[in-house]
Amino acid sequence: MLYICIPSRNEAPTVGLLLWKIRQVFSAAPREYHLLVGDDASTDATGDVLAPYAKVLPLTILRQDRHQGYARTVEQLLRHAVTLSDRPRLDAVIVLQADFLHDPATIPALLQKFDSGADLVVAESRGEGAPSRGHRWLRKFAPLLVRRRVRVAGVRDTVSGFLAMRLSVAKDALPGHGPVLTAEGWAANAELIARAAAVARRIEGVDTRERYDLLQRPLEGDPWVAAKALWRSAGQLRVPVKAAG
Repeated sequence: MLYICIPSRNEAPTVGLLLWKIRQVFSAAPREYHLLVGDDASTDATGDVLAPYAKVLPLTILRQDRHQGYARTVEQLLRHAVTLSDRPRLDAVIVLQADFLHDPATIPALLQKFDSGADLVVAESRGEGAPSRGHRWLRKFAPLLVRRRVRVAGVRDTVSGFLAMRLSVAKDALPGHGPVLTAEGWAANAELIARAAAVARRIEGVDTRERYDLLQRPLEGDPWVAAKALWRSAGQLRVPVKAAG
């Protein structure tokens, strides 16, 4: 079984289309899958958009009444996937964003690596197509801003929010009942990748191109301010180190 975890907050314009594109991926390459959407107290029409899809797709919606943030939503989705599986060493989980930045067409490449024995597969981007020079620079060099805390052999893009992992890895990476992830945004992605890498035996990456052309709202914030915030957040991360051997 493949569990696809999609954190969402106020993504009504894109989340439904994303679900349908994922369905098309698995229509072309049939595989048993279950969609898990974490609706983090959206104030737009996200709930209304999702409702009809729940009737025609294998979809579970985890709705929060109070905003809890990206990291908590991702962690909740992963923990829920763990509870649904009775074969965590065979099942996989994929995390991708609801804003259509992550192209579902990359999913088969992630699964090919997983099927060949990888425990953690990261979809890696260099920021091509970002709408401004500043945002392209930020996306390209963001992994370097977290490098003092997060270095994973075999992974170039340690801030990616698009990845696949064995469900047993997700379970071991998030021990206890949570919350475990302490950061937000890209720093939270780096924290999750580092925790998963610490318990994964084989780690690989695949190239992907983020779809900035499909975003329904402009990127917010000054890239330089975002870079400084990511640098500060990275300095506060406390992540496990992969054991030798």
